[in-house]
Amino acid sequence: MRIGKLSNEQLDRLILDKLTHSRREVICAPSVGVDCTAVRPESGLAVLSCDPITAAETGIGRLTVNVSANDAAASGAEPIGLMVTLLLPPSVTEEDVDRLMDELIDAAAKANIDIIGGHTEITPAVNRIVTCATVIASPVDGRFISPKGVEDGDCIVITKHAGLEGAMIMADKLPEGQSVLTEADRNAVRAFADETSVVREGLYAAKHGAHAMHDVTEGGVLGALWEMSTASGMGIEFDRALIPVHPLTKKLADYYDIDVYKLISSGSMLISCADGEALVKGLKREGVAAAVIGRASSLFASVRDKQGNAVEPPEADEIYKV
Repeated sequence: MRIGKLSNEQLDRLILDKLTHSRREVICAPSVGVDCTAVRPESGLAVLSCDPITAAETGIGRLTVNVSANDAAASGAEPIGLMVTLLLPPSVTEEDVDRLMDELIDAAAKANIDIIGGHTEITPAVNRIVTCATVIASPVDGRFISPKGVEDGDCIVITKHAGLEGAMIMADKLPEGQSVLTEADRNAVRAFADETSVVREGLYAAKHGAHAMHDVTEGGVLGALWEMSTASGMGIEFDRALIPVHPLTKKLADYYDIDVYKLISSGSMLISCADGEALVKGLKREGVAAAVIGRASSLFASVRDKQGNAVEPPEADEIYKV
């Protein structure tokens, strides 16, 4: 496609005409010539977060929505609207844009989020599709939940399984003729895409005793534990053996020789709360798998495993080795 902004005809046909709006909080929807949107959260408090998607090659639209919404949910806030920037390489086709928008709209509809604005541009600055989204959300009970809120003695709960998003990326990059995964296995890993939202568990935990939450993205479980400990000033001790890892994720991690606990895991969330077992049972009733993996303590101010091994600050995610 031609370098630069889409024509107004393309913008209408490929982007704007596809958008629908159901959130009553949104009072100005996107259109040609309108450069801003307006949202009035009913709680009176707005939570905002911004995230790019740069490493994925498939399911980009769904990840764009879910990764952004996940940050809001980790604050105990219900996502309302999404501002999406699409940076597209010159090799992109109208069919690619059409497919990407369908993914975005489908994921947003499932999450009950309006796409309320953004920007689309064809640019040689990128050689693959890059998206960046900003979410605006409203706390479910007017309370902002932060990773700083970890309390002494809290249980640390993890939802779903480590390396969730990373497994999808690794499976997509497997070479032709590989024997690591069967075609059925690859399809099973691709289905992890249905688990990349943490909105359900975030909003449930916000109403049922969460003191702090942190979605597990780049840096994996160990990075998220370190960040939660650093934010709160509270030590965390955990048991690696209790961290759920899907067998197919382990196969892929072994093949690429990477540490699954340092692998991007969008779709998984850490929750700090007083009664971890009760929260786990409640989440399972909601259809979300979860497990208690550790406990917070004021007796030390770092992260360590059950054997006493310290967790270092997160570096580049393991996925970049792939």
